[in-house]
Amino acid sequence: MSFSVHGQAVSRGIAIGRAVIVASSRLDVAHYFVTTEQVNAEIERLRSARNAVVDEIERVQQSLDAQGSNDAHPELTALLDVHLMLLQDEQLTSGVKHWIVERHYNAEWALTSQLEVIARQFDEMEDPYLRERKADLEQVVERMLRVMRGMVSPVAASVQPGAQGSGNEVPLVLIAHDLSPADMLQFKQSVFAGFVTDVGGKTSHTAIVARSMDIPAVVGARSASQLIAQDDWVVIDGDAGVVVIDPSPVLLAEYGFKQRQGEVERERLARLKNTPAVTLDGQKIELLANIEQPEDAAAALKASAVGVGLFRTEFLFMGRNGKLPDEEEQYLAYRRAVEGMQGLPVTVRTVDVGADKPLDRGASRSGDDHLNPALGLRAIRWSLADPAMFLVQLRAILRAAACGAVNLLVPMLAHASEIRQTLALVQRAREQLDARAQAYGAVRLGAMIEVPAAALTIPLFLRHFDFLSIGTNDLIQYTLAIDRADEAVSHLYDPVHPAVLQLLASTIAQARAQGKGVSVCGEMAGDVAMTRLLLGLGLRSFSMHPSQILAVKQQILRCDTAKLATWAQSVLVAEDPAALMAD
Repeated sequence: MSFSVHGQAVSRGIAIGRAVIVASSRLDVAHYFVTTEQVNAEIERLRSARNAVVDEIERVQQSLDAQGSNDAHPELTALLDVHLMLLQDEQLTSGVKHWIVERHYNAEWALTSQLEVIARQFDEMEDPYLRERKADLEQVVERMLRVMRGMVSPVAASVQPGAQGSGNEVPLVLIAHDLSPADMLQFKQSVFAGFVTDVGGKTSHTAIVARSMDIPAVVGARSASQLIAQDDWVVIDGDAGVVVIDPSPVLLAEYGFKQRQGEVERERLARLKNTPAVTLDGQKIELLANIEQPEDAAAALKASAVGVGLFRTEFLFMGRNGKLPDEEEQYLAYRRAVEGMQGLPVTVRTVDVGADKPLDRGASRSGDDHLNPALGLRAIRWSLADPAMFLVQLRAILRAAACGAVNLLVPMLAHASEIRQTLALVQRAREQLDARAQAYGAVRLGAMIEVPAAALTIPLFLRHFDFLSIGTNDLIQYTLAIDRADEAVSHLYDPVHPAVLQLLASTIAQARAQGKGVSVCGEMAGDVAMTRLLLGLGLRSFSMHPSQILAVKQQILRCDTAKLATWAQSVLVAEDPAALMAD
């Protein structure tokens, strides 16, 4: 009987094939106590497993370097670096040793026990991107457990010899609890047409890599790996986030038709790469890329982005056990991004982390455990609370600006006092570089509008900043008092709520009236269902994941902004904007 499982749509397309189930090796971890004489041997088993995983990841990195033009190279390189960093994390290694020495747990039990301790800290983080880095930690542990068991990668183990033979074989889809970056590389070289994972979200590493490789995928499908049986016929609808098991002949034919349509559509979109993003009435639209690593610049250029609208710098600060990146390390990273864009502008956002993020996990303040991190010391508040740290980042960004066009973007500003402090620190960073006689470049200063207080006081921001960037993810969350990561209320997260649209429209209109640049860099920018409305509201600059650019460009080429302006005003005053959007 046909049934379906729902998850998150993270990579477009349809995949149809027989299920290959990969069980998690942590489903059956041995639990036993060791004697005092066996403690050192268990620690050595742990060390050997860690070293073996490090060697494996380094071999994967070498193979990536050898491939050179591999489409997923930037994302996989960055994720593999995160895994190497986690393997060296002091909290992980010392914590596991504690369980072995003090509790006499065997190595596997100690490893999974420490995983649970650290995983709880990740669960408490507000930022979804950082919270989902828990999956990277889980996969590091998973790979160490596999080594202890003498197991190989689940993807490699699932590919039968000769599976890539004549091309007449039955297509296969992979069903797993989760997939690591190294698994994803083997996935690209395997016969699988798509994959489904029980865990993960839109910013999980599996989602990032799936989008970069254009693989149909559904993540966060919960118990899919338990509900789907080996060799079941499975349809993965990466557009809707649905997995259909044992589809009827009618459903199979319908999805087969959608699959062929998708292939034609991708070919059509690819032809738009060199087409300027200009509307039917001659309005030029700026399509920018959101990137998370310097190496992502290659994907941005490939997607025809005309610059980077948001370079998230958090990756430099993550998982360092309290040791923050110095100025030289940051400068080199920002310079790689700037040079990677080959003369196109790069907007670097100052670090958006806070007291709830894993910068110094061993030094969290016990009194902060009950606080709501979304409303606490994060983003610019965190930076201003540590001026010395902030000045290091500002100097690094200014120095990178000597290598190309750089915009400096400040997140979560809400108060005039924050603006004054930020501008004063930017000036102080310049003076410090002058005192060193160190080269730096001019930057355009921008503010993120993601707090309702900021959206309601736009004239203040326009007096001090060269451009604005609307972070719709947080703006919606704060306007509607909805934690978008909380499943109990996430259904109330509404991008077209009248209050949200009023704040958007007002911000865009005021910035344009003052001749200041304004863009949208949240998820809304890459949602083709929102393109017409944003154009109608006057937006002329969109920043999104590189994989979304061509689809949004196609929509832009079909639009007449003059006609859309009238329609957008009717949406703004509607009691139910979603109904008009659907017309």
